[in-house]
Amino acid sequence: MPDTYLLVLGDATPLAWVIAEQRMAFSAARMRTPSRLEVGDDMLLYATRSCFHNPRRDRGRLIGRARVASRVVLLPDPIIFGDREFAYGCDLELMGITPIREGVELARFVNALQLFSHARAWGTKLRRSLVPLSAADAELLQRKLAPVLEPVERHIDSYVEAARPARARRR
Repeated sequence: MPDTYLLVLGDATPLAWVIAEQRMAFSAARMRTPSRLEVGDDMLLYATRSCFHNPRRDRGRLIGRARVASRVVLLPDPIIFGDREFAYGCDLELMGITPIREGVELARFVNALQLFSHARAWGTKLRRSLVPLSAADAELLQRKLAPVLEPVERHIDSYVEAARPARARRR
């Protein structure tokens, strides 16, 4: 049975890249969990409150579902976002995403999830890009996310547009 992970994305630019390219990249320093990924594992995409640079307006939401489509390998050319370098990566098959700034608010289910059962502050559990989920947590979150997922092609452009610097956005 495949494992399921939360794929935590805290910035609109890498999120847009993940959705548009259907790939994920990992830093060399944080390879312990990604090295365990197997083809067929599930990922639930989670956009943090600050992903779109407005944590007062935005909520942390599950916004997509993907399946790991290749092994994690050392990339011939690292992916760079800002001053961060991501030397390892894998292909993803996106199975659906929600309209931008919509999705399932994770905070509504914190008390029902084993992941957060021993956490004093649940947000601390989400400070890594890849968070393993128990089978029960994965089933609950997939069940809540499934009704709001839509075809990826329907929303790619809005995620890419949200990642552009404000002055470069079309009016």
